[in-house]
Amino acid sequence: MTAGYKCPESVLVVIYTTDLQVLLLERAKHPGYWQSVTGSREVGESFLATAVREVHEETGLSIKPDQLRVWPVQNRYTIMPEWRHRYAPEVTHNLEQVFSICLPTTCDIQIAPDEHRAWRWTPWKDAAAACFSASNREAILQLPAIKPS
Repeated sequence: MTAGYKCPESVLVVIYTTDLQVLLLERAKHPGYWQSVTGSREVGESFLATAVREVHEETGLSIKPDQLRVWPVQNRYTIMPEWRHRYAPEVTHNLEQVFSICLPTTCDIQIAPDEHRAWRWTPWKDAAAACFSASNREAILQLPAIKPS
């Protein structure tokens, strides 16, 4: 990773309940952009450590690594032009590792106001439809096929 730039490797963490309510966060600088927890790896950080850190930073939830399900899915996608300036000039793609965590029920969360402006628990089909990210939408659509972790 080039100094001063974001790492083009990130996590997607879908937080949901046993009855398939999905937590969505609305981006602060992009009203209408709903998503699950996401975030870039920091220097020397594993994908798992990134997922634990991002869940805490974006929701206030303190989780342990063994609460996360690591999916056998990594998405590679083109970084949107509006966010490309955060990466080194030659970087055009990001690698995203997918995780999930199943909670017994919905709960209140504490968003990071510099990153998100709102949050909501939404039935899985509606949550998938609300996501601006194709990889996020696809992960949510797979939830009924996986067992809670």
